[in-house]
Amino acid sequence: MSEKPSNQLFPVFLQLNRLYTLLVGGGNVALEKLTALLGNSPGATIKIVAKEISPAVRTFVRDYPSVVLHERVFEDGDLDGVDIVVVAADNAELNVHIRNESRKRHLLINVADKPDLCDFYLGSVVKKGNLKLGISTNGKSPTIAKRLKELLNEALPEEIDETLTYMNQLRDLLKGDFTDKVRTLNAHTVSLLASQEKK
Repeated sequence: MSEKPSNQLFPVFLQLNRLYTLLVGGGNVALEKLTALLGNSPGATIKIVAKEISPAVRTFVRDYPSVVLHERVFEDGDLDGVDIVVVAADNAELNVHIRNESRKRHLLINVADKPDLCDFYLGSVVKKGNLKLGISTNGKSPTIAKRLKELLNEALPEEIDETLTYMNQLRDLLKGDFTDKVRTLNAHTVSLLASQEKK
């Protein structure tokens, strides 16, 4: 019996505020990528390189001092010293070139609307305070990912952040070995979630 193809993606949460990101492109797609990156990590350091940078991108980045604009064509040297690369350029030849150069430098790359050129995707993210949930459909349906994000945003209570803070404080106070701590935290989680559901 043959196995059904599965989602091989491994979800991770990057501390973008500790990394250096290169974004190639300055149009509407670049703005979408910027919105996602800075919406999740406002302190991210991002270098934008594009032949033309739209007024919308310029306006958006005004409030982010760690974003630097370079209005010029991409150069291979732009990849030096960066940690991850996001490409939002409407140029197939340039996309492939940047991917090849990124691979030589062992850099992770995301190319907008080109899954075959990507090492990672920017998925839908649900945010409630310190809680973040990433959603992936393995590129099959961004529409479903967006709808799931809306549903989860509605379903998760705003008080979930208070619960997370309480559980963190409790964890710091607990004595005993790992198994004892997990057992105690699990018991408190059940009671906290039950009280949330009654509200």
